[in-house]
Formats: sequence, structure tokens, C-alpha cells
Amino acid sequence: MSVLADWPVSVDGPHLARPGTRRLAVWVSLGLVCLAAMAALMMMQGIDRQLRDIAETYAVRIAARELTHALSQAEASQRGYLLTADPQFLQPYREAVSSLDRRVAALMEMTTDDPGQSDRVVSITGDISSKMAEMNRTVELVSTRRNEEAQTLTETGMGARLMAEVSATLEDFIAEEDIKLAHRNQQIDQTRTGLVTALIAALAAAAILAYALLMRTQRQVSALAQRHRGLLSQNEALEEEVAERTRDIEEARAHAERERQRVEALLQETNHRIGNSLATVSSLLALQVMRTQSDDVRTALEAARLRVHAVASAHRRLRLGDDLETARADEFLTAVLEDLAETQTDGERIVVRGALSPIEVSARDATTLGILVGELVTNALKYAFPDERRGTISVTLARDNDGVPLLSVRDNGVGLPQGAETETGLGSVIVKQLSGQFGGEPHYARADGGGLDVSVRLPELGSHKTAAKDEID
Repeated sequence: MSVLADWPVSVDGPHLARPGTRRLAVWVSLGLVCLAAMAALMMMQGIDRQLRDIAETYAVRIAARELTHALSQAEASQRGYLLTADPQFLQPYREAVSSLDRRVAALMEMTTDDPGQSDRVVSITGDISSKMAEMNRTVELVSTRRNEEAQTLTETGMGARLMAEVSATLEDFIAEEDIKLAHRNQQIDQTRTGLVTALIAALAAAAILAYALLMRTQRQVSALAQRHRGLLSQNEALEEEVAERTRDIEEARAHAERERQRVEALLQETNHRIGNSLATVSSLLALQVMRTQSDDVRTALEAARLRVHAVASAHRRLRLGDDLETARADEFLTAVLEDLAETQTDGERIVVRGALSPIEVSARDATTLGILVGELVTNALKYAFPDERRGTISVTLARDNDGVPLLSVRDNGVGLPQGAETETGLGSVIVKQLSGQFGGEPHYARADGGGLDVSVRLPELGSHKTAAKDEID
């Protein structure tokens, strides 16, 4: 039985006509607050755009100033070389000249959205080229000890006129950017005034809303106080029921935790037994290799043994997370690489290194990924270091710029045969099939400094886990 159902509720007649007015005031206040907030947001976005425009204007002005400075530096160095024939003036001259094309291109790119400024930059391009040709000719004449010809070329005044025209155009360019800067600063001031006005309106609306809500709250407090006494008796009964259900839930949680631990232990034991069974198969194949006289059969059996051993290692080293469905790729593959290094490398002759990111993958993907890494590392161990060569195998797993996991196995061994663009053996077929399970394809490239770099993008790695979570949600 509900206490609230039996509690008397009183209604004060004179207040019946007021709720409609108060409700209207509340909605109007809310509307004013929302409009003021939207206006403030739009103004803030406008200020952000204006600040970006100002930053771009400053960048254009700086680029124009740098171009003017570079031209002045080139001319000063050229005149110094003309007057003294001192080679020390050539270094700053050449540095200034080499930067002119880059600075002009940068300035043109910055002004692509402004046709007027872009036309100014285009108009001085030819003058700059002519000026640079005149200065280069003067430097060339001085370098060949034809100082009189260089002096005559300078006295024509053509270079000075070109420099004056370029400088005047750049000054006009910078003056135009200054005008833009002043206009944008004025716009920011206007926007700031509007923002302050909107904030004041929002505060006023919020004050009205707060007053209306306060009056309404005061009326509700008295009613809540009356209901509170009735809820106390219900609360006592509910607390007793909650305590009883809490005990039941704790017992159920403890039972579920024991079951989870038992299932986890069974899964780990199953993976370990599968790995041990495959390791036994690998040992039997090793015995068969020792008893086989045919080199071809021995090679085939040894390849099969290594692949079985890689699968066994993947199963033995798999450790699932608390959800019993996923594993961390870095922890799992580090253990697999350690196993491969301990069992398949010749002492310290070949070093196996790993740089792995903590990517979460499903249990099925983890096993397949371990087999793929084992196959690539095994191929490198078999073919990259013949004749007792020493070397290093580096395994990396990380997300690329698109967020797609990228697996790379690189060695500094002998690499692919001359003229070969990819491997063609059974190992490459297995690698291609395993990569295809993750939506990827292996790419073979000669590594810098020698060796082979095999990279595989794995766009579907972990997608099964994500799909399962989406289905649960």
C-alpha cells in the first residue's frame, strides 16, 4: 500500500489562476537564455574566424617583409661584391637569391583568396626576375674581372628602377594588408560589443528565470515536507528489502566470479593443452627430419615443423583479458617473439626485436595474428641469414595515420634475389592467406641498408570484437 496514496493533499483556491502566468514566464525566460546562449556561441565563432583572418594577415605581412628584406640583402651583397670584389659577399648573396623563389611562391599561395593582392604579387614576379638577371650578370662580370662592364651595367639605372618598382609594389601590398588588419580589428571590437550585450541579456533572463523558479520552489517545499513524513515509513521498509536483495546480489556476484575464474582457467588450460599437443607434433616432425635421408623431404618437414611450432607458440602464449574474449596484442606477441627467439635462433647470432602497440584484439584474431607473425619471422630466420650470417629481425605493430593497424617485419639479411619483387614460396602463400583474413595484403620491399621489409595493413583487425559490442549495445 502506498503512503502517498492515502496522504491528504490540500489545494489553495486563490492560487489556481497563477500557474499559467508563472509557466509562461518560465518558458519566456528559458527562451531568452537559449537565444542569448546561441547568439554568444555564434559571436564566439565569428571572433574565432576573425582571429584566424588576423593571423593570416600578419603572416602575409611578414612574408612580404621577408621578401623585401631578401631583395635588399641580395642587392646589398651584390653591390658590396661589385665595389670590393671580395668573395665573402657571395655567400649572403647566394643565400638571399636562393630564397627569393620560395618566398614569392609562399606569398602567392597566401593570397590565392585575394585576387587584388595576388595580382600585385604576379605583377612583381617579372620585375624580380629581371632584377635577379641584372644582379647575376653583374656578379658574373666581376667574377671574370670585367669590372668596367659591370660598372657600366650598374650605371644604366635599370636595376635601381626595377628595385624601386618592386619595393613600391610591396609597400602597397603591405599597406593593403594593414588596411585589412585595421578593418578586422574593428570587426572584432563590434563583435565583442555584441557578445557583451548577449551575455548581459542572458544574465537578465537567467535572473528572471531564477526568481520564477525560486518562487515555485518555495511553494513546493511545503508540499514536499508533508510528503516526507509519509516517505520515511516507506523508506524503512525499502531499506530492509534492499538489504535483503543486496545480500542475494552479493552471493550471486561471488558465484558468478567463481564461475568466471573457472571458465578462465579452463580456457587457459585448453589453449595450453592445444599448444602442448602441437609442440608434440613439432617434436615428432623434428625426429622425422633427423631420420629422413632426402634433402627435399627434410626441407619440407622442417618447414612444416616450424609452422606447427609457430601455431603451438600462439596457443600457449595466448592470455585473455577479464572479459575472456579479447587479448592485448603487445603482451601476446611479445611472448610469441620470445618463444621464437629461444627455440629457433642460433644463440645470439640472430636477434629478434619487437615494437608493439597495445592494440586490443579478439581471441580468434590474436591466434591468427600470432601465426602470421610466426610465419613472417620464421621465413626471415630460414632465408635472410645464410652461411652463419649475423643479423636482426625487427617486428613492429602500430596504427598508421588512418588508424589502421600496420604489421611490419624487417630484417637486415640478404633480401630478395635480384629482379624478384616478392616471395613465391609456400610461406608467401600462407602469409597472403592469413593477411586476407584481416582484409590486408603483404607488400615486400627492400629495406634501407639491405634486407627485406614485409608490411601488412590489417584494417579488419579487431573488427569482430567491435561488431560483437555493437550487437550487445
